[in-house]
Amino acid sequence: MAFWKLYYHLVWSTKNRQPFITAQIEPHLYAFLVSRAAEMNVFVYQVNGMQEHVHVVAAIPPKHAIATVVKNLKGASSHFINDRQWLDEHFVWQRGYGALSVGEKQRPFAERYVANQKQHHTQQTANSWLEYTTQFDEGPSEAKPKAEGLIRESGAVYQVNDDEFPF
Repeated sequence: MAFWKLYYHLVWSTKNRQPFITAQIEPHLYAFLVSRAAEMNVFVYQVNGMQEHVHVVAAIPPKHAIATVVKNLKGASSHFINDRQWLDEHFVWQRGYGALSVGEKQRPFAERYVANQKQHHTQQTANSWLEYTTQFDEGPSEAKPKAEGLIRESGAVYQVNDDEFPF
């Protein structure tokens, strides 16, 4: 058995950002995601989102690729929602997702960010890097534009004091 502490902030959206995640569906979807993740030995610290996207802060064992975990969560949850026929149309997730690694000291900040999703979007305080998803494989690149006020890769995206940064 390996020792590991691998935390991730994951985000993915509904097809064409359709507002499929209604107040009726939301609690069932989140409970399902936590349950399905547990079946893969993935521990979910926080899950929340808006009508058109979901955020998950989770610890993923190194035996699983992040892409495999996200694919499993997305596929199983769309089947779960469609099987219950809660929507008049077919529920589909958008291709792709966003994944950011999170240090152990940043995890509580990530959890709070996800827990406060609705407030962030209502108050327009959402962080563009923490909301970003794509269907393409985009790793770190200095050629990409930087979010205003953030330095990509050389600093934490969460509000953390320098003396608390673990690296």
